[in-house]
Amino acid sequence: MSDRPDPSDDPARGGEGGPVSRAEQIMRFVYTLRSKGVRDAAVLQAMERIDRGAFLRGVFAERAYDDTPLPIACGQTISQPSVVALMTEALEVGPRDKVLEIGTGSGYQAAVLSQLARRVYTVERHRRLVGEARAVFDRLGLSNITAIAADGSFGLPEQAPFDRIILTAAAEDPPGPLLAQLRPGGIMVVPVGQSDTVQSLIKVRKSEAGLDYEELRAVRFVPLLEGMALD
Repeated sequence: MSDRPDPSDDPARGGEGGPVSRAEQIMRFVYTLRSKGVRDAAVLQAMERIDRGAFLRGVFAERAYDDTPLPIACGQTISQPSVVALMTEALEVGPRDKVLEIGTGSGYQAAVLSQLARRVYTVERHRRLVGEARAVFDRLGLSNITAIAADGSFGLPEQAPFDRIILTAAAEDPPGPLLAQLRPGGIMVVPVGQSDTVQSLIKVRKSEAGLDYEELRAVRFVPLLEGMALD
């Protein structure tokens, strides 16, 4: 069997090899998300509204609707859309919620969350990524996102408590400082694992009685690192 891609499988081309419209790309994109298990209508609408291509550069922008991670600056990646959607769905974001994201990256996850939450705070250790994400947020008119260059392992205590917390970097355990900043009744979604190849996506629900943990699926994220990046 050839390992060359079939042109008919390319989301940027039609079934007979011709280009397809953006509307058809989006339709296929949403179908892919549904096929991967995303069911929440509000999450699907948020994914449809936010153009992933706005967070990518050069030839990678042409692959914005592919369900695959893609490289961005500072040696980081933008997560595949189905993982973004599934993590967002697990977070159960409501319109009055204040959300904290640790690991801004390209800004794509925060942009999706901005369609569902009242306010999104996103923290990133790479100053360059924060600057680039802010520029995209401004261009898209996403005024309910605050992007901050800081050590995300400590959270954002000056804005705590948060209704929802999401991490886009893997920790060995759900970080204590972040759990302390989660409001009772709140939810945290975090990749957990000591290896960069074996990680589990964990959903933590906090109540007055304690913490309830649910394992969702296997994932692969960069590790959560302390300190600011030297870039």
